[in-house]
Amino acid sequence: MQLTGIHHLTAVSADAPGNVKFYTQALGMRLVKKTVNQDDVSAYHLFYADGEARPGTDLTFFDWPAGHEKRGTHSIVRTSLRVSGASLPWWQERLTQAEVRHREIATIDGRATLEFEDPEGQRLALIGDGGTGDARPWAKSPVPAEHQIRGLGPITLSVPQLRSTDVILREVMELRKAREYPHPQTQDPIHVYEMGEGGPAAELHVAVQPGLPVAEQGAGAVHHVAFRTPDDAQYDAWAKKLADLGIPNSGKVDRYYFRSLYFREPNGILFEIATDGPGFATDEPLATLGEKLALPPFLEPRRKEIEAGLKPL
Repeated sequence: MQLTGIHHLTAVSADAPGNVKFYTQALGMRLVKKTVNQDDVSAYHLFYADGEARPGTDLTFFDWPAGHEKRGTHSIVRTSLRVSGASLPWWQERLTQAEVRHREIATIDGRATLEFEDPEGQRLALIGDGGTGDARPWAKSPVPAEHQIRGLGPITLSVPQLRSTDVILREVMELRKAREYPHPQTQDPIHVYEMGEGGPAAELHVAVQPGLPVAEQGAGAVHHVAFRTPDDAQYDAWAKKLADLGIPNSGKVDRYYFRSLYFREPNGILFEIATDGPGFATDEPLATLGEKLALPPFLEPRRKEIEAGLKPL
């Protein structure tokens, strides 16, 4: 029983139309599922991914009318996106032309990295994947195929102390402690944990930053990170393990496109374990994903009401 990598990351936006424009046009990602938050159907849940909507490539957003986040610790502080290392100069020029706030290309943890922010302050980074990425480009992307985002890379958390998070990651979730490196701006230690076969698609980075205030979520913040489990048998085993250990959790949740388990690590950051399948082509053809509002079967009877409550994108 082993988690195989990052499944998806879900963040918060207060500007759904602007969010769609930035991620599909500036970043060239594919909108693969336009649906609603199943726990709050007044809000869109937007999923961006690669050309085939594979698990491990999904960056998703809840559309909530929230003020801007208050940055701090006890939170997810940066989301990496994998590209070809040779693409980073191209991306730097593209971000400059689009007036997107970004840093210079730098080597961080041995990888070429370009840190930037979306218009709401979502902290992102493009990283060279060292040729390990399996590219599935989107034919309609405004970004040339060779430069397109291949999927999620390392996700960085900030915690005030490592010990309790380390116990959850290593002893409960069975991640492996791989190495450490200094934060490029603050020099705080960042601890790297890996899962599955390792590599940039299967890493969680933990920054220890005791001097920061506690973060408050809002637009520009990350809501949760999800980890991949390949099938229902292992998903069931994870549910049993959390229950046996007495770790408070959501219990099994069927999200229709995947099955989920939610729990918080000791510093309050929300984690999810999600199955790879059945996938986003369950209710739409792969060729037309994201073009219409998709609702899981249990919400379909409320389609008229739900559509009336959503703002046009």
